[in-house]
Amino acid sequence: IIGAGSNLLVRDNGFDGLIIKLGRNFNKIKLKNNKLSVGAGVLDTNLSKFTLKNSIKDFEFFSGIPGTVGGAIKMNAGCYGSETADNLNSVLLINKLGKIKSLNSNKLNLKYRSSSIDENSIILQGNFKFVFATKSEILDKINYIKNKRLLSQPIKEKTSGSTFKNPQGEYASVLIEKAGCKGMQIGGALVSSVHSNFIINKGNATALDIENLGKTIIDRVKNKFGIKLEWEIKIIGN
Repeated sequence: IIGAGSNLLVRDNGFDGLIIKLGRNFNKIKLKNNKLSVGAGVLDTNLSKFTLKNSIKDFEFFSGIPGTVGGAIKMNAGCYGSETADNLNSVLLINKLGKIKSLNSNKLNLKYRSSSIDENSIILQGNFKFVFATKSEILDKINYIKNKRLLSQPIKEKTSGSTFKNPQGEYASVLIEKAGCKGMQIGGALVSSVHSNFIINKGNATALDIENLGKTIIDRVKNKFGIKLEWEIKIIGN
């Protein structure tokens, strides 16, 4: 099951299985009786636009995440001091037997870029708590995030977002840079000179180029600092 595929690396021999992308029935947002219900297929940026339009705050960070709400819940996506778990009340899931159930967010073990939602369950919807604010206050925060990303991330390049999770108490980008990996290139894959936790596809990179560059970064950081970086990008296929 994929959302927008924005943090997915599919190996060069493809994926031996079925890929399912949730369609338009999962692309709806409803605001009723103090409850914000968001389909798993809604783009994070569209959730940010909806909450701005309805004067709802604390969803501004979704404007900086290129994925869907289902993916954001599954990996507790976040940026700039906020994460999905902050406002999540409950989720609607369907398991491998076709049984639909609702789970409170405190049952999901939501931690930094992870949750306990198993691989055989599909997120259908997220239900969020919310508070109102002025549109100008919300827009100021969205613009702050937008400008911050423009200055600090290679957002106009072909990337899968942050390549590695930040180790506890550390920043992956700092470790990567101090390990001498900034600007490193394998084939068509390049470590960004703007933000070293982004791997850029210069146009002709294979999945193997990207994965090998990532493995080289992991080895160098491990050798220099004794810290093993974990992929934030999901890698599938043969």
